Amino acid sequence: MVNVSCRWLQGWSRKRLQPGGNTGIGKATALHLARKGARVILACRNRAKAEAAIADIQQETGSTDVLYMHLDLASLKSVRCFTENFLKAESRLDLLINNAGLVADGRTEDGFGIQFGVNHLGHFLLTCLLLERLKEAGGGRVVTLSSMAHRWGHIDFEALAANRHLGTGRYSWQFFQAYCNSKLCNVLFTHELAKRLKGTSVTCYSLHPGVVRTELSRHVSLWQKIFIEPVAQLLFLDPKAGAQTTLHCALQEGIEPLSGRYFACCTEQEVCAKARDDAVARKLWEVSERLCGLS
Repeated sequence: MVNVSCRWLQGWSRKRLQPGGNTGIGKATALHLARKGARVILACRNRAKAEAAIADIQQETGSTDVLYMHLDLASLKSVRCFTENFLKAESRLDLLINNAGLVADGRTEDGFGIQFGVNHLGHFLLTCLLLERLKEAGGGRVVTLSSMAHRWGHIDFEALAANRHLGTGRYSWQFFQAYCNSKLCNVLFTHELAKRLKGTSVTCYSLHPGVVRTELSRHVSLWQKIFIEPVAQLLFLDPKAGAQTTLHCALQEGIEPLSGRYFACCTEQEVCAKARDDAVARKLWEVSERLCGLS
């Protein structure tokens, strides 16, 4: 159940930075929350797409409490600027949905691999800078979209220290591996965050939304899209269906004891050993703090 005074924040990129409040799962999630009466803030890079999404949401729900704020998760400076503006403007935050995710090659403004920087590091800094406001609200939640692809991920801390990325390359399999690695970071981040939130009323969850037709593959080559998109039309979930597990983790009462856990199909799922490794999760947190300038 969503309180009508609830502020929820969704991080995204190009569609999102990811994710999307302007398209896909993010937009479907925002639509549902707006319909429930929540105050919704779409934190995104592309103003035009965000405003178009807001217009659609307002038309469908009648809500006038859906807002845009600029955020580029590929820039740690932008994340800091966004949180500073948000904390000045908004006195309450009940729900943070880290929804951004992309499959691409390249570097962020700070020189990190684009998938590590956007899919993990930007969300990490955003969450850390907003934790106190979440604690003030009481009963706040952090929901981070991962993927079943985390199963194929691996975190090479030596390579990260040397190259500032967890995989790169111009071939599809190379940046897909980097995507898997970043999604493993999402699960481990949530695992460690739950430990650090013990004793507070804030809980956190990671999830696999299902294989969803979104703009996730918008950065792949034309020939890859020609193959992917017809298959997606037949086999993949539509964004509304894909948003259900996000909404479950955001709104379902009684799941607080499952803080730190991973969900799929609106149920808790066991993860493989590397996705619940306490030592790796703690080290990823500490490395992420240093890379973000928090320690």
